[in-house]
Formats: sequence, structure tokens, C-alpha cells
Amino acid sequence: MSAHSLSSREGKGEAHSGEPHPAPRPVRPIHVHPNRIEITLRDLSQLFNSMDPSPFHEKDLDDDAVEFILSWAQEFPLTEPVSLVLHLQQLPATGDPRELIKTAIHNYFAYRAKLNSLEFKRLLEQGRTSLAIGLVFLAGCLLTSELLIHVQSSTWAKIIRESLTIGGWVAMWRPMQIYLYDWWPLRRRGKIYQKMSRMDVEVRQTL
Repeated sequence: MSAHSLSSREGKGEAHSGEPHPAPRPVRPIHVHPNRIEITLRDLSQLFNSMDPSPFHEKDLDDDAVEFILSWAQEFPLTEPVSLVLHLQQLPATGDPRELIKTAIHNYFAYRAKLNSLEFKRLLEQGRTSLAIGLVFLAGCLLTSELLIHVQSSTWAKIIRESLTIGGWVAMWRPMQIYLYDWWPLRRRGKIYQKMSRMDVEVRQTL
């Protein structure tokens, strides 16, 4: 598919079509529009996934366009709303698709927010399971280590006790990773999806 002519949140720039097609990238801003993301496209085929047979208002967006939009949405404060302006050089010959485009974009990000919510719940469930397993294993290792103190005092017994202690704490690595690091980026992206499912979408035809 031809390259997206995409602009930054503060301005707009164009990329000429051709092979191979470069990925969308921010360009030097021309006008300052707080919390606004602007995209310039040749036609609707650059916005939607052409392989998706779903009805127009349920179509998936093109991956490059989505990643470009998200990359700029993540730069804005999470609590502030964003808006999207689509500059289309060619509108369909019949009908005005503006409302359908807005609906399709809102539906897409609402769907992504739903998937993100399910993924977040699965991550927390995995964290709880990992925590339970880790605690049981750690308790077993520490208990065995304490028993060895009263049974053996040889060098090998000391090595085994230290190994059990280390192994028990290693078992806690995965739940600690989930609850300290993995959950919050996923949660933040979900909030961005929710915000974008309600954002203002404006479609303009550019000559």
C-alpha cells in the first residue's frame, strides 16, 4: 500500500507515494494545535485495512495509521482530550462518508479498549497465580533450608541451603515483575484507547 502522508500533532506534512513505502513519521510543525493530531491521506484506502471484509463502519484501521496516531496520542497528558483531523485529498465520488469515518474510528478504538481490558484482566490473573505458586515454593525452600541447619552442618549442606534460598526468591521474580512493571503500561494504553474512542474526529477535503 502507498505510504501514508501523515502529519505531526502540531502540523502537517506529506510523503510522496512510491516503492518502497516509508513508514509514517512526524514532520516539522507548521501550525500549533494543542492536543490535535492531523493526518493527510490521499484517499480512504490509506486509512482502512483493505483486507478486512467487514462493513465500512466496522473495518480495521491500517496498522501504520494506527501506530502513527497512537505515537502522538501518547505524548499528550492522559487526562486531557485529543482530537483528530483527517485531510483527505480524494473523497468517494458518491455520498459523504464523514459520519461513517467518525463512527468507524470510534468503533475501532472502542474495540481495542475492550481487548486491552481483557488482556489486563488476564495479566492480573496470571499475577495472582504466579504469586501463589511463588509464595508456596519460597516457603518450601525456606523451610527445607531451616531443616538442613539442624540436620547437616557440612559444606555441601550450606551450599544446598543457600541454593534453596536463592531459588525460592527467584520464583518470586515473575509476580514481582507483573505487579511492579508490567501492569501500568498496559493500563495506560487502555486509557488512551478509551479516550480515543470518544475523541472529536474532523474530516476535511484538501485539494
